[in-house]
Amino acid sequence: MPARTPHKMRVIFVTTESEAQAVELARTLINERLAACVNIVGPVRSIYRWRNEVKDDREYLLIIKTRALLYMKVETRVRELHTYEVPEVLALNADRGSPPYIQWMLDSTGPPRGHSR
Repeated sequence: MPARTPHKMRVIFVTTESEAQAVELARTLINERLAACVNIVGPVRSIYRWRNEVKDDREYLLIIKTRALLYMKVETRVRELHTYEVPEVLALNADRGSPPYIQWMLDSTGPPRGHSR
């Protein structure tokens, strides 16, 4: 089993009503270096309660991989761009991962190479 990583990573789930919105969110998060990778899965079937009514909808699921310290920026950006009144933004801790993958995530969410702070 890989050792725990000293870097706190997050996997964040977000659902959208359309593939186009999922792609827009994913590209924005990647372009702004808020996420290393965003997988888009779908369509998925979501059954949930909204305003005391059971809904059964087709959605697209984003699986966002990022640093823990970027979580609030990701949440804020999703809420700014999302069409839902209450978008799903659900984060899970990722405390283990292969060292090369973790390094790639860190490189992808840090400042671009050649840029100093």
